[in-house]
Amino acid sequence: MLTEHAVPIAPSGYYAFKTRPASARAVADAELVVQIERVFWDQKLGRGISGVRKIWRLLRREGIVVARCTVERLMRQQGLRGIRRGKQFVTTRPDSSSTRPPDHVQRCFRADRPNELWVVDFTYVPTWSGMAFTAFVTDVYSRRIVGWRTMDRMPTELPLDALEMALWVRDRAGEDVTGVIQHSDAGAQYTAIRYAERLADVGAIASIGTVGDSYDNALAETVVGFYKTECVKIDGPFRTADELELATLSWVHWFNENRLHSSIGYLTPIEKENEYYREINPQRQPALGELALH
Repeated sequence: MLTEHAVPIAPSGYYAFKTRPASARAVADAELVVQIERVFWDQKLGRGISGVRKIWRLLRREGIVVARCTVERLMRQQGLRGIRRGKQFVTTRPDSSSTRPPDHVQRCFRADRPNELWVVDFTYVPTWSGMAFTAFVTDVYSRRIVGWRTMDRMPTELPLDALEMALWVRDRAGEDVTGVIQHSDAGAQYTAIRYAERLADVGAIASIGTVGDSYDNALAETVVGFYKTECVKIDGPFRTADELELATLSWVHWFNENRLHSSIGYLTPIEKENEYYREINPQRQPALGELALH
């Protein structure tokens, strides 16, 4: 049959192909594929959404040392690929009657320690019972989500509750947030008097970017993009805001404790903060979950 299709081959070559054992590379690939799929689909590791770089680094964390190109080749072979974020709908509604604080960040989303700069934002999520909204507070230094809140409406209480959670988490860990810059967009919720007064109560400095410019709050927009891609698209659709809240709780825990972030050297946010506190206080050796958000 092969000869008739212009692929001549000696009978001995055919029988050798049928009887010879698998090559060392084929055996190694088969074993590695099992590990790649395990890590990729594990809800505490890859969650079915991680790309080549993160799967490769997660394998290395478990002592499985292999070339990145090999992981890329085998993931392509198995049809495994990381999820990609798309464009997000703008939810900012500026209040022209309120006085806005100046922009203290100027698109420079860098911090030298925890509680130096927080970025905040909220987004919408359609559910079967109507629109739901989730607000986040993210620490720029560690990329840790220190506060969040999900509701079926978006009054001032939505981001205010997320802020209260962030303050509680830091206070519980014995950390002083005086002087933290809290950067947001120009949405009416963030320029509300009650929100400004709460920031002033704890000694935080409000910072707001220009209207309608996502680049002025790019890092917060990135967190929202991760949320939409890694939680809403994967775990949805949701029947109610309560269902979304439970899924968000699970995702935030994974995001802080298990997700590797390339922007902080492929550490998790909890690891990044623990590393910082070990450096400034060698006597303190916090456990991995000590700063976890429950």
